[in-house]
Amino acid sequence: MNKKTVRDIDVKGKKVLVRCDFNVPQDENGNITDNRRIVSSLDTINYLLDNDAKVILCSHLGRPKGEVKPEFSLGPVAKELSRLLNKEVKLADDVVGKSAIELTSNMNIGDVVLLENVRFEPGEEKNDEDLSKKFASLAEIYVNDAFGSAHRAHSSTAGVANYLPAVSGFLMEKEINFLGSTLENPERPFVAILGGKKVSDKIGVINSLLDKVDTLMIGGAMAYTFFKSMGYNVGNSICELDKLDLAKEAMDKAERNGVKLLLPVDTRLGKEFDPNTETKTVKCDEIPDGWEGFDIGDETIDIYLKELDNAKTVIWNGPVGLFEFDKFAVGTNAVAKKLAEISATTIIGGGDSAAAIEKAGLSDKMTHVSTGGGASLEFLEGKKLPGVECLENK
Repeated sequence: MNKKTVRDIDVKGKKVLVRCDFNVPQDENGNITDNRRIVSSLDTINYLLDNDAKVILCSHLGRPKGEVKPEFSLGPVAKELSRLLNKEVKLADDVVGKSAIELTSNMNIGDVVLLENVRFEPGEEKNDEDLSKKFASLAEIYVNDAFGSAHRAHSSTAGVANYLPAVSGFLMEKEINFLGSTLENPERPFVAILGGKKVSDKIGVINSLLDKVDTLMIGGAMAYTFFKSMGYNVGNSICELDKLDLAKEAMDKAERNGVKLLLPVDTRLGKEFDPNTETKTVKCDEIPDGWEGFDIGDETIDIYLKELDNAKTVIWNGPVGLFEFDKFAVGTNAVAKKLAEISATTIIGGGDSAAAIEKAGLSDKMTHVSTGGGASLEFLEGKKLPGVECLENK
């Protein structure tokens, strides 16, 4: 990575504003149900504390849309951070207002302050210049460690970097190094597995990966758009009728580039969107009316797993079935287990794939599980990420 990191800047005695990704799931009582994103930020925070910085943390949580909504407060995050760091993390009552100014003005070395949810500010998602300046006025150095938000040009992810020395945190560095070096110089065979609902969401990534991979496996609901483009009946399956040409173009490009494009040969169907629905498995060109495809079938699983046996580098973005329902998690779980067994570099591209790996209890068996769903997609697509571009070059 050619961007400066916290290692490349003197933080001693300085107030350092760190943009983290604390957008963590909570239950109805405000208890955090998965603290992985908070834990992922600890390397950077501890480095700053060990090097005598004054640490100011900020993040978004949910979509409060520029309004103060108590259910989106970072209170539970401050509590969890205090526990993990074994020191008090003071929570400001606001983002850049009186409370934030007061708490950040009177900091000693080793203090940690967490600003309230940055999306309580209406200017945050507009990358408002005035708000960016207010963020900058609280600190002397800016660190972006929120890869999950790096594809957004917001005040706290990009705008503030116009007014402070801006460097990367360790999580951001890790994400870019893993995804970047994998794409630039993969050990081969290089296999990509793409799932999810829509071809339209992934077409940029499909096109980009078809220039790089040896094999591309398609799963998830977007497979049915491919089937429809081949003239198959897809019943009630999710299908983008206006994207059939994109599916055809992808198949043509794979053939031109000599990439093995694997589509499911059989599919597990359900009568309705219900965890207890009636199910059956059919060939992909034999889907009857009134049924919906929710998972890859056993024959497809065998083909995909055999292909993965020889892989040396694998990127997986998007589950290959409706993994939230046990009946239709068979394909996704089989892929997850296989990736845990093979001796390859395995990179999970965030979002639902990361959730599926976590649900299967196999996160620690992967080389890297990305913290950014949308960001890792855009990175794989080759797009410039505003939250990375704004950082100083080495």
